[in-house]
Amino acid sequence: MAGTGNGPLAGVRVVELAGIGPGPFAAMLLADLGADVVRVDRPGGQALHIDPAHDITNRNKRSVLVDLKSEDGPGTVLALAERADVLIEGYRPGVAERLGVGPADALARNPALVYGRMTGWGQDGPLAHSAGHDIGYIAVTGALGMTGPADGPPCAPANLLGDYAGGSLYLVIGVLAALQHARTTGAGQVVDAAIVDGTAHLTAMLHGMLAAGGWQDRRAANLLDGGAPFYGTYETSDGGHMAVGALEPRFWAEFTRLLGIEEAAPARDDPARWDELRTTIADRFRRRTRAEWTAVFEGSDACVAPVLSLREAPGHPHLAARATFTDHDGITQPAPAPRFSATPGSLRRPPARPGADTAEVARDWDVPGLGRPERQKGSQNR
Repeated sequence: MAGTGNGPLAGVRVVELAGIGPGPFAAMLLADLGADVVRVDRPGGQALHIDPAHDITNRNKRSVLVDLKSEDGPGTVLALAERADVLIEGYRPGVAERLGVGPADALARNPALVYGRMTGWGQDGPLAHSAGHDIGYIAVTGALGMTGPADGPPCAPANLLGDYAGGSLYLVIGVLAALQHARTTGAGQVVDAAIVDGTAHLTAMLHGMLAAGGWQDRRAANLLDGGAPFYGTYETSDGGHMAVGALEPRFWAEFTRLLGIEEAAPARDDPARWDELRTTIADRFRRRTRAEWTAVFEGSDACVAPVLSLREAPGHPHLAARATFTDHDGITQPAPAPRFSATPGSLRRPPARPGADTAEVARDWDVPGLGRPERQKGSQNR
């Protein structure tokens, strides 16, 4: 089969109703693991205005064009769903139903189908029909409020925490669990993956610490949020930064020895002296460049690492040795993860161009009318 790789999900067929953000990333992860992912693009494209050739979240996929507002558009999608194991959509609640491709219609055609729904607020609740983005979802879960300095505003970590960690990864977990259930029982189901639910779930340990009195409900006051001077970042003489995570006593001992503050460092177990300790560490780091400190701590158990940019990261010696990043079709990008000993994922196709694979998918999935010209016409807005 042209769209299937050799990963652990080889032979699994996925229909992705095109969107932006967490849905495409989730589908990319399934495709990286070998699934045959067919992305249903609409005429006119999506709101993410970059060259499709550089949209890495569409790698390892194939694309067909279907106008869901045309007379035969919904039937075409349902024909694909009938032949699929998984369908993923990221519309607002009720939109897929209005378009005629909701769970009831799809499961009527394929009772074993796993129907994955990716939203920010979820399928129900007061905000279910409201617009939103990553920053708002992580804001109401308490996750955003933990980031940033004590005397400054919270800092959004791009869209990694909400869209991808709380959204995409939870959708993939849900889809794979439901797929296992479907293959065991023959019964499909709907997976409601809401970014607010997944992001809240990520804070489980911290809620336990909060309840136990081991976490203060404010920024930069705790062990892992920059409050502790032995877990944070420090500027170097050239304007770079080093990340320090010397939590355990033996790692702390190694850290202070290599930093050269073994004798001068205030007691780290006394929070009242943390500001003094932070100043001591910061003053020392400002004496050398990032490269010089990297060489000092390289290979040690001090738990110190240079803070690299996106362009610098692929060149880090450890990541290079593991081929954590790879070059494919002229684009440097993260390699598939995680890794499997018997069924490794792979990069087998560049980002799918909208509609470029229509004839191939029609043949492989046995959907003869998929590529008819009238299906390429119609409204650009859903």
